[in-house]
Parts: sequence; structure tokens; C-alpha cells
Amino acid sequence: QVQLVESGGGLVQPGGSLRLSCVASGSIFRINLMGWYRQAPGKERDLVASINRDGTTNIADSVKGRFTSSRDNAKGTVYLQMNSLKPEDTAVYGCYASVSGTRYWGPGTQVTVSS
Repeated sequence: QVQLVESGGGLVQPGGSLRLSCVASGSIFRINLMGWYRQAPGKERDLVASINRDGTTNIADSVKGRFTSSRDNAKGTVYLQMNSLKPEDTAVYGCYASVSGTRYWGPGTQVTVSS
């Protein structure tokens, strides 16, 4: 079992930056893949980033060049650095973690990009 808690969301102006954090607890040393999703009102959940234990990262085309992700395996923590934010980035952002084929999801944190 893995539990996930995100932090760092909030209100930011267009062009601004935010850094989200996600801390896992439980069987953190069994986690293989970690990553981030986002879900805007009335839309499906989209996967934004994924990062393996070795640091290999995949970023969605929609945010590539603006978002990066990193993780600290010892702390069971994954980060999402979001730069050059746009109003269309407004969504609930959450993290996920995969353990032996089971994916666990965090509840998410609201990110609002608005002037």
C-alpha cells in the first residue's frame, strides 16, 4: 500500500511558475514509476509526466519545454516544476505511484492560472 499527498498548488499569474511536491508513505521502496496527472473541470484525466526510479522522465507534449519532473527515491518524493504557466494549465494536479503493476493516485491539489 502507498499513500500520496500533494502540496504546492495555488493561484499564479500567466507566465509564472509553481513547484508541486508529492510525498509517498507506506511501501515507498517498492515504487517503480511515479508521475503526475491533471484534470480540468469537465475533462478527462491527463497524464502530464512520469519518472522511473533511475530518473528517466517522460513529459506530455502539451507541457514539454515548460514542465519538468524529478524524484527523490529515498524520500519517496516526486516534484513537478511548472514554468511559463498558461490559463489552460488550470486544473487539479495529482501524483501517482506504481507498485508491482498497481497504480495509486493522490487526491490532487488545485492549480489556477489567472490574472
